[in-house]
Amino acid sequence: MKLDARIPSGPLADKWTDLSNHIKLVSPANKRKHTIIVVGTGLAGGAAAASLGELGYNVKAFCYQDSSRRAHSIAAQGGINAAKNYQNDGDTTYRLFYDTIKGGDFRGREANTYRLAELSMAIIDQAVAQGVPFAREYSGYLANRSFGGAQVSRTFYARGQTGQQLLLGAYSSLMAQVAAGTVDLHPRSEMLDLIVADGEARGIVVRDMVTGDIQSHVGDAVLLCTGGYSNVFFLSTNAKGCNATAAWRAHRRGAGFANPCYTQIHPTCIPQSGDYQSKLTLMSESLRNDGRVWVPVKAGDDRAASQIPESERDYYLERLYPAYGNLAPRDISSRAAKRACDEGRGVGPTKRGVYLDFADAIERLGVDVIRDRYGNLFEMYEKITGENPYEVPMRIYPAPHYTMGGLWVDYYLMSNIPGLFVLGEANFSDHGANRLGASALMQGLADGYFVAPYTVGEYLAGRQFEAVDSRHPSVREAISNVQRIEEQLLSINGSRTVDSMHRELGMLMLDKCGMSRTREGLEEAIGIIRALREEYWTNIRVPGDEDEVNQELEKAGRVADYFELAELMCIDALRREESCGGHFREEYQTAEGEALRNDEEFCNVAVWEHTGNPSQPRRHVEPLDFETVEPATRSYK
Repeated sequence: MKLDARIPSGPLADKWTDLSNHIKLVSPANKRKHTIIVVGTGLAGGAAAASLGELGYNVKAFCYQDSSRRAHSIAAQGGINAAKNYQNDGDTTYRLFYDTIKGGDFRGREANTYRLAELSMAIIDQAVAQGVPFAREYSGYLANRSFGGAQVSRTFYARGQTGQQLLLGAYSSLMAQVAAGTVDLHPRSEMLDLIVADGEARGIVVRDMVTGDIQSHVGDAVLLCTGGYSNVFFLSTNAKGCNATAAWRAHRRGAGFANPCYTQIHPTCIPQSGDYQSKLTLMSESLRNDGRVWVPVKAGDDRAASQIPESERDYYLERLYPAYGNLAPRDISSRAAKRACDEGRGVGPTKRGVYLDFADAIERLGVDVIRDRYGNLFEMYEKITGENPYEVPMRIYPAPHYTMGGLWVDYYLMSNIPGLFVLGEANFSDHGANRLGASALMQGLADGYFVAPYTVGEYLAGRQFEAVDSRHPSVREAISNVQRIEEQLLSINGSRTVDSMHRELGMLMLDKCGMSRTREGLEEAIGIIRALREEYWTNIRVPGDEDEVNQELEKAGRVADYFELAELMCIDALRREESCGGHFREEYQTAEGEALRNDEEFCNVAVWEHTGNPSQPRRHVEPLDFETVEPATRSYK
């Protein structure tokens, strides 16, 4: 596997501008000759499809939802970062870049991360032009609030619905292109394989989720914008439909998978209340602007929160990280919450929770101000828990939320398979080992609106593509492969449900490859996963047929991929003998319990190649070269 990041030469601050000034272009007349396939229509995919369609390309866009408006991008609640410096508090493009690279524990690619910060301001201008109703101050200026890992207020927001409002902006642009005839939208279609012809990505195989038909679609480039893989943990904040199948099937076709062990456990989620649950609920990180996190000082304290005096409360984030307090980064805040609960100081029925208390903020600002800022989040919390957070503290606990690992891409967002571009959370490039809050929306829109329209054009410019249609051997082979997998899943007729095996896998991953990992635990998990995968392929029961709406068949294929992905995550975590960001190996920590990096051996991107045997992947390495910043021990104290 050849890994060439193709990072432009020159000073860091000039790389993207210089590339944009000299990149190869496609003329308007020639754009009409090219077909581009976009898989996923959330923020990254919707923005890319709309932008490429507006440029004049023929775009085919696919999503498994009944409408692009239901993409999981709507669940990003708290805000989107941009270095506008409207608050005049010292923010700059460089500071946003540095906060992001530091927040990722210096395990991100420097050039990609700087470009993200550089493009952040244009994203806000684009969204405002689309009519996104960002919060505004009394003067009319756009408002900002703070998020974790930053000491400036750079987060733009629309109450607790920022992702939804941004998605509606992208959706409106997308549907304008659908109406104009430049985008052909295919809802209720799930990608099940990548078509690779003569070493280049030329199309996809999809299943019509209504009729069950297996169809092929070909083009000159494929853009995967399909999100992350947190649902490998079964319980996560992701929608149940979120899955890794598109990315994983591309990996099986030769695309490198980078840093799969880099997963994010979000500290601000509603705790699990019972074994019956199938997902968890995110409470926005924005709540930690005004909410204070605490637990009782004494272990086993069962008193109600209102009965515990201030002197017997431990505001542990404020105590441990006074410079950032309750807005410490997610990985650090999550481990601190777990540590407090492991010490017996957890709250709530399961004792796996900590308090998020708004009493001080309500007293200082008034209940109306808090309601204006977080009203919909408070309503959601009360509906789920039956508790009124205006009167009693919220209970929160970390939950799987985001994945920094993903398919490997170069600076142009192209994978090692020519013609396969990967955007947004589906790639690995921008966040290192830990993503800062309010940066996911930023990356998705930067990739879709401002990067892919340049780099996809550069790939297509001057190219003559061999004709590929449904009769091409690579297309026939891909369709046959999808049909074989479906037939095999339907024919097993065993005794276990797909959900029961997914839950067993997920609980194992949470325990052995979640917030903390050990060599012993990872080795044990790998052995169990292999046994479970063998049982899966011999003992699951998938009812129904392939030629109808069949959600069990859909789940069965996704969970089959999760078993292979879970093993790779554990192998990657075992091989990375250090702690960094969201990857915390208990063997590698400081005396204060913080992550201990090993820059000499692991200042790199681990890129895994599929060899045909999921238990024997091949590891490749892309060294991380820092031209501008000097990797240092992260400190938020």
